[in-house]
Amino acid sequence: MGGVLILFFFELVEVVERERSVRNLFSFSNSLLYLSPSLNSRHQNSQASDFGPRAALRIVDGVRDDVRNGKAKTPADLKSSLKRAVVAALQPKSQQKEDETTSSSSSTAPTLNLGAADENPPAVVMVVGVNGGGKTTTIGKLAARLKAGGATVALAAGDTYRAAAAEQLAGWAERSGVTMADSGDAQRPDAVLYKATQWAAATASKENKIDVLLCDTSGRLHTNDGLMAELAKCGRSLSKAHPGAPHETLLVLDGTTGLNMMTQAREFNSAVKLSGLVVTKLDGTAKGGAVVGVVSELGIPVKFVGVGEQVDDLQPFDAEAFVDALFPEEEGGK
Repeated sequence: MGGVLILFFFELVEVVERERSVRNLFSFSNSLLYLSPSLNSRHQNSQASDFGPRAALRIVDGVRDDVRNGKAKTPADLKSSLKRAVVAALQPKSQQKEDETTSSSSSTAPTLNLGAADENPPAVVMVVGVNGGGKTTTIGKLAARLKAGGATVALAAGDTYRAAAAEQLAGWAERSGVTMADSGDAQRPDAVLYKATQWAAATASKENKIDVLLCDTSGRLHTNDGLMAELAKCGRSLSKAHPGAPHETLLVLDGTTGLNMMTQAREFNSAVKLSGLVVTKLDGTAKGGAVVGVVSELGIPVKFVGVGEQVDDLQPFDAEAFVDALFPEEEGGK
């Protein structure tokens, strides 16, 4: 059993003993074990034990309040309370304040900030991440999604290190029905993105103007200071080429990564100030539970999840659906 779940168990038992809200501790402990039905499987690290200590304590506090207030008296109540607490942890504080102001209880993440597409096109989106996380695939799927919504989209091939990266991106452009940005003869990644952004901005007064420019970047280890400094330079190049750019900086996280998600997110956020997360590879056994800790601690919202290889398999993030997948019903609806 994961260390965080052990902490979770004893914290709640302490509350129950003190508040006497649940008298049958044997039934209570069984309900806790049921909350994560795969405790004995190798995939447990994808669930509660991957939340991280700070998120786990925040979740414990949420369930503790329900126990104290008499809202969680049965195993079913407890499970519902847990799920509500995890949903709350998946909402950055800024979004919670907005929901309180608007009296909204929506569990969906904020949408992309693409207002510049109308005010001062193009809206520029930079996509970053480590090697193999699915950046290029995410860009292709996002391009198709934006085009389906009526936007004119171009892709910038800022991954100048990986062999055939530009060709792969061009393949996604063709598949998604969008165009490749013209970066001239630039070779350095910051120069490629600078020229591609200038090219896209120059179309603003034309009939076929570019609404959104999606910028690919080279996959890099977050532990390599030199490569992270280069990424920061790419962000500055976008700002120089177009006021306000990048309007969105998305970090693509592999859903199978586990607790290393936190380290990746922290380092990338330090280099380029992230505005959102995309969690990929959730079509198999991966649950992506570690992202709960990332959102709770860093306040960066999840905006999309990748659930397959098809072009339409990039979906807007829904916290409630995500939590339902983390803690599924057992067979028979127990």
